[in-house]
Amino acid sequence: MKKIRVLIVDDSALMRKKIKEMLDEAFGVEVIGTARNGEDGVQKAMELKPDVVTLDVNMPVMDGLTALKIITENNICPVIMLSSLTQEGADTTFEAMENGAFDFVAKPSGTVSRDIEIVKRELVQKIKAAAGMGLGKLTRRITVPRPAPEAMLRKKAPEPVKRAENTGDFKAVCIGISTGGPKTIFDVLPALPSDLNAAVFMVQHMPVGFTEAYARRLNEASLLYIKEAEAGDIVTPGVCYVGKAGHHLTLYKKMNGEITVRLGRTPDHAFIPSVDIMMESVAGVFGKDTIGVIMTGMGNDGAASMMTIKNAGGYNIAESEETSVVFGMPKEAIANGSVDIVLPSYKIASEITRKVDKGW
Repeated sequence: MKKIRVLIVDDSALMRKKIKEMLDEAFGVEVIGTARNGEDGVQKAMELKPDVVTLDVNMPVMDGLTALKIITENNICPVIMLSSLTQEGADTTFEAMENGAFDFVAKPSGTVSRDIEIVKRELVQKIKAAAGMGLGKLTRRITVPRPAPEAMLRKKAPEPVKRAENTGDFKAVCIGISTGGPKTIFDVLPALPSDLNAAVFMVQHMPVGFTEAYARRLNEASLLYIKEAEAGDIVTPGVCYVGKAGHHLTLYKKMNGEITVRLGRTPDHAFIPSVDIMMESVAGVFGKDTIGVIMTGMGNDGAASMMTIKNAGGYNIAESEETSVVFGMPKEAIANGSVDIVLPSYKIASEITRKVDKGW
C-alpha cells in the first residue's frame, strides 16, 4: 500500500519533532520532510510534491496564509492548518479555511499524553481524508457572502419569544457537520434569511477555544443572527446557536413554554459536542416541527438522531457526495433510511427555507 507523503511546516523545532513523532507512528503515513517557515515550506512543497502539507499559522519570514495561497494556487496538494489556541490563531485559521485550506487541527497544548493522543488521532484522520479526496474539491476557495452594510447595521439578536404548547409558533433546524465543515457551511448559513421562522442549532466538531471565533465569523457573513450557544439562552427564531466546543448542546422546555439552552459535559462521547445528543434533544422539544440536516464529516455522529427526527414526524436533509468533503456522516444517515432528500450543499438553504415556510 502506498503511504501518504506528508511535509511538516512549523517554525518551532519542538513542534516539528512532536508532529513527526505522531505521524511516524501512524499506519500508512510517511513524513518526507520538514520546513522551518512558510518560505522554506513552499520551496520544499514544490520540490518534494507531498500528498499533504501540515502548515503552521504564525511563522516568521513567510506566514501560513501567504504560504497557503502559493501552495493552493500552484495546485500542489491539500493543506491542513496547525493552529495555536489563541484568539488571533483562531481568526487566522478561519481565514485560511476561506482561502483553500482543507481543515485545521489545534496544536497540542502540552505534554499530557491524553491531549497528544487526541490531537494525533484527529490529525491522522484529517491527513488521510485530505489525501483521499480530489485536489480541486479540497482546495476550492469560497466567496464569503457579505450582507450589505445597511443590513448589518440593522442586524441584532431578535427579541426572545415563548413557544406555547403545540401552537407551532416556529420550527427548529438542527445541523450536524464535521470534517470540511468550516468551509462548506458557508454554502448554507449565509443563504438563510434573517426572518427565518425557525431557531437553528448547529454542532460542528471543533477543538475547544475555536467556536466563539467561528460563530462570530459566520455572523459577519450572514443575515441570520449567529452566536456561540450559552447556557440559559432563550431559544428564538431567526437565531443560530453554534454548539460550544467541549460542551453538549441540549434544550430545556419550561412549564410556561419558554425553551432555553443547556450546556453540559455528560454523557461521555467521542465528540463533545455531539450531533446525536443535540438532535435528540431538539427533536424531544420540537417533535414534528424539526428539520434535520447532516453534512460533510467522518464517522456516523448524527445518523441515529436523524432517525429520531424522522420517527417524530420531522423532515431530514443530507448533503450529497457531490459536495461533501468527506461523505461519511451523510452516507450513514442515508443508509439507515432516515433521510427525505439528498442535496448538494449549495441547495440546502433553499430547501430549509421552503420547508420552514410551507411544511412537509
